[in-house]
Amino acid sequence: MGIAVVLLLTGTALLAGAGWWWRRAQPAPDVGVAQVDQLARAASAAEAARPAGAEAVPTQAATLPTATPAVRPVRVRLDRLKVSAAIVPVGVDAAGDVVVPPSVDTVGWYRFGPALGDAGSMVIAGHVDSAQQGDGAFARLDRLKLGDHVEVTGSDRRVAAFRVVGREEYPKATIRLDRYFATTGPQRLTLITCGGPFDRATGHYRDNVVVSAVPESS
Repeated sequence: MGIAVVLLLTGTALLAGAGWWWRRAQPAPDVGVAQVDQLARAASAAEAARPAGAEAVPTQAATLPTATPAVRPVRVRLDRLKVSAAIVPVGVDAAGDVVVPPSVDTVGWYRFGPALGDAGSMVIAGHVDSAQQGDGAFARLDRLKLGDHVEVTGSDRRVAAFRVVGREEYPKATIRLDRYFATTGPQRLTLITCGGPFDRATGHYRDNVVVSAVPESS
């Protein structure tokens, strides 16, 4: 896919206190792995069935498809976490890393992937925290549970409801991009942030936390 999901943070999380640091470093067990496996297999099958020469949604800097106007996501609400965050379109930098908005209160929609209502995985990424700004919108993303309610408001002002079906954590070096950045298959929502131990040498967290959700009607 040509992109690397490395959500970089600034500063050092150790400023926040030992108890908080211990909780962040202890990942919650993965849940819903089989359900996410099924979604990924369906996306792979749909990709394999794509007609020869069909144009896929671009994954790096490119012109967005214009056949139908995209309904872009503009706000995400996580009921359990009491979070409501603005969403802005983002792309990738020169190194191929997904760009995350500088404000930890704002999250980014990967604009070269599916939009709201499209087939495939609509990816929204955000910071977990910052030494300068404190906790981010996705600070407690790893606390979401199966069945939790997620709402995404579109640029058309309609609200799409999703339910959480999976929560996984991977070392950034091993995350499978094709599993989450799918442009075909069932409609789903993918939320990504950082997690796991904080590496003081690099100034980054070791892992990515990934939450998968599907439309509540499915």
